[in-house]
Amino acid sequence: MAHHITIKENSYYKLAERINRFPQGASPSDLLFEILKILFSEKEAGLVSLLPIKPFNARKAAKIWNIKEDDARTILNDLADRGILLDAEDKDDVVYSMPPPMAGFFEFSLMRYRNDIDQKKLSELFYQYMNVEEDFIKGLFTMGETQLGRVFVNETVLSEENSLHVLDYERSSEVIKTATNIGIGICYCRHKMQHIGKNCKAELDICMTFNGSADSLVRHGIARRADAAEGLDLLQKARDTNLVQFGENVRERVNFICNCCGCCCEALIAARRFGFLHPVHTTNFIPVIHAENCNGCGKCVSLCPVEAMTLVSSNDPVRPNSKKAKLEEDICLGCGVCRSGCNKNAIELKTREKRVITPVNSVHRVVMMAIERGKLHNLIFDNQVILSHRALAAVLNIILKLPPVKQVTASRQFKSRYLEGLIRRQKNCS
Repeated sequence: MAHHITIKENSYYKLAERINRFPQGASPSDLLFEILKILFSEKEAGLVSLLPIKPFNARKAAKIWNIKEDDARTILNDLADRGILLDAEDKDDVVYSMPPPMAGFFEFSLMRYRNDIDQKKLSELFYQYMNVEEDFIKGLFTMGETQLGRVFVNETVLSEENSLHVLDYERSSEVIKTATNIGIGICYCRHKMQHIGKNCKAELDICMTFNGSADSLVRHGIARRADAAEGLDLLQKARDTNLVQFGENVRERVNFICNCCGCCCEALIAARRFGFLHPVHTTNFIPVIHAENCNGCGKCVSLCPVEAMTLVSSNDPVRPNSKKAKLEEDICLGCGVCRSGCNKNAIELKTREKRVITPVNSVHRVVMMAIERGKLHNLIFDNQVILSHRALAAVLNIILKLPPVKQVTASRQFKSRYLEGLIRRQKNCS
């Protein structure tokens, strides 16, 4: 009992509460507090616990912390140097925001080699927290219908006909070509596994960030700047080594694409362990196996990162021991890795019967996740201060476009006659 009282009285407990106001939180545990103690001093934990969810400037932070603006800016820049905060220029000002743990400051702590923290100890704690304790990963990837990330199909293995049906936002190559900024960092997952002796030999320097996130990470030395040509070269290298492209679950201004292996990467481990709960959004394609061409070599089975491919008896009376590939459609990601490894033309990607819905942008995704996880009120009433009119309008605009059932859920969480009135007004106009 005394232990819990001590935890509740300190800054790290308050920081954990702040982190969990965001839809992508972190389940409190002794391991989480040990992680936070490595990443934050006690004073920093107390200060960050007071920061709002919405972006803010140094003036706002200074007011919250009751210190001089210059002092606040020094603290904020130091936190951005360590990947705790992201920053961006907004007209003549700089605005800061605190990313969630994942995809966010957990990854940023291992996206480069550094000596200011014990990365080996941190990796061991991450491994215990995510791969053994599992509450965090299960909560991150399996709660609600809208998930953090989605898989990109390997465009190079699609038939000419199917290539016509791939939308631009479904192409990882298009994300790279249209990004305003590109940053390349060390793969957090394989770096973590390297410190505990469980890493594979897949490329490390291949983690991609884009747009505003990339700009901040590059300026603070967490990632290195790259151009589209290098980004496309790295993408091809990832495909050639059968890595899966897993990125932010939005259509516009994707902030990250990870090139994932099934053995080290958190998203694919979650997909393998909790596949029936659909922890990541699939592509709009699925493999079809042509049994007459399959020789049962098992290469597709060894390549599949989520164990959706298996070998079963081919039921051939002439060759009683012969095998053929079989797909578990419910857990298949549609990444196309199996197709890239098949040289017998036994696997073809086909369009799924039901198209996967992808949120328009990060605001859309965050609002959907907040509604499904019962945290919408945290976005509306941020640090007991109502959002600015512009931010509130963006949230309400998303809510008003939701199906009626989601609108009712949102209204209950918001507990606002204003929102209910807007929803009724929309129904009367439609």
